[in-house]
Amino acid sequence: MTDTPARLLRLLSLLQTPREWPGSELAERLAVSPRTIRRDIERLRDLGYPVEASRGAAGGYRLVAGTAMPPLLLDDEEAVAIAVGLRTAATHVIGGVEEASVRALAKLEQVLPSRLRHRVGALGAATVPLPSPYGDGPRVDAGWLSTLASAVAVHERVRFRYRTAGGVESGRLVEPHRLVAAERRWYLVAFDLERDDWRVFRVDRITEPLPIGVRFTPRDLPEQDAAAYLTRTMHALAPTYRAVATLQAPAEEVRARLGDRPGDVEPLDERSCQLRSHTDTLEWLAFLLIGMDCEFEVHEPPELVAYLEQLARRVTRATAPSQQG
Repeated sequence: MTDTPARLLRLLSLLQTPREWPGSELAERLAVSPRTIRRDIERLRDLGYPVEASRGAAGGYRLVAGTAMPPLLLDDEEAVAIAVGLRTAATHVIGGVEEASVRALAKLEQVLPSRLRHRVGALGAATVPLPSPYGDGPRVDAGWLSTLASAVAVHERVRFRYRTAGGVESGRLVEPHRLVAAERRWYLVAFDLERDDWRVFRVDRITEPLPIGVRFTPRDLPEQDAAAYLTRTMHALAPTYRAVATLQAPAEEVRARLGDRPGDVEPLDERSCQLRSHTDTLEWLAFLLIGMDCEFEVHEPPELVAYLEQLARRVTRATAPSQQG
């Protein structure tokens, strides 16, 4: 094998198999001399691949972990397997890997040959995931996620159709800033050029995203990061309340159950306390109080009292025996 670049790629492909390769076996596989193998190993090391050589007559080599991950060589089956796995991770929100999965998928799909992209698409279409017992978020097209992630990475403007919660559709032209996964949903934080302001878009309501080939200089986000901006925006859109309630449980026990959740607990006596919550939604306040597993009385706000009464009626209907006609 006289083509040095092709030989190096073939050597690297062999070394990425998790085993130790004797120098003589590598030389035989590549039809070169052991001396050429030693020179090629040095070339790979110069490129940043941490190749370790073991002592002995055989002169074994293996690829080990280094300070940074060098490029990997994947055969067709490996590339398809990784792409399918990344699509699964991207469309089912999994804590800690969502955004990284989308970035990796965008990079991989950019270089996949068309025959492999077809196989990945066919596998995705034929696969039915088992629903989560805790419920799944809205389905998101992994290809569109990949498109948006690529546009974020290279600072490229994107056009798409967007449907609001009320069902109104409109065309948008944005400068995408970040993708954020939260509460089993994907969100795009972007600067809307036609509205001259920052916006948050639910990705499951985006269709036909199309990068238009125009690059932009990233703007300063009006928050520390995209996650903080998304949190502030969502809180601003949701009606929030402060609650005051008496709980029939010791203050120490209530504090222990609250954990890191916000709230001020004041002891009333040894067996009861008063909880003054910070601003939150009715749903979360109701969940907080019911989850305390003790008797309680809500003093304010009246909206929370009404919500709990409605919730109680719903639970009663769900647990009442069916009426026989």
